[in-house]
Amino acid sequence: MPDTAQPLPQRRPPLSRERVLGCAVDLADESGIAALTIRSLAQSMGTKPMSLYYYVANKDEILDGIVDMVFHEIALPSPAGDWREEMHRRAHEVRSALKRHPWAVGLLESRSAPGEANLRHHEASLATLRAAGFSVQMTAHAYALLDSYIYGFALQEAALPFDGRDTAAEITAPIVERFSTGQYPHMMEIATEHVLKPGYDFGDEFDFGLNLILDGLSRSMR
Repeated sequence: MPDTAQPLPQRRPPLSRERVLGCAVDLADESGIAALTIRSLAQSMGTKPMSLYYYVANKDEILDGIVDMVFHEIALPSPAGDWREEMHRRAHEVRSALKRHPWAVGLLESRSAPGEANLRHHEASLATLRAAGFSVQMTAHAYALLDSYIYGFALQEAALPFDGRDTAAEITAPIVERFSTGQYPHMMEIATEHVLKPGYDFGDEFDFGLNLILDGLSRSMR
């Protein structure tokens, strides 16, 4: 006799705060932070909005939670390490996290109810600078300067219409054609002698600026 048994429906994983926040991160990654609502999150999870209120009270709590999840992805700097190496690594860790989650650029420092991962990250970063010998005031200056650079670079990088090595030419070549009038000689110079060179990657600019900042901070300690 033919087997007429119907396959059992796949059971969804049970709801939990961690699963709700993980799905919120996925939705923000896919559709942007503006698309993240209790309703859209419940729909993406195949459940009802009321089911989520047991785990998150409102959208602010979701935002607090997903920001903390991003901080969980960033390795903590160590006060026992060389401060410059630790700050260099931290900068790259933060930038990488922001590339994975572009929506987080404007949120990481915005929460009035920061989570544990958020607080641990800030404490470890400040402790690393203080252990290196920076004064309280210089620690505050250094941290603000580094984060302004990291977040600013991440914001600019996310806005570019190209991403990665040897991807700029396709976008910029038509623009360069407009420079043939000679009206924009310095833009033509930068384009032809830098941006359109084989192997160009805007991301390489990150270390140039970061090292200038770290050099300046090193000099401030002398």
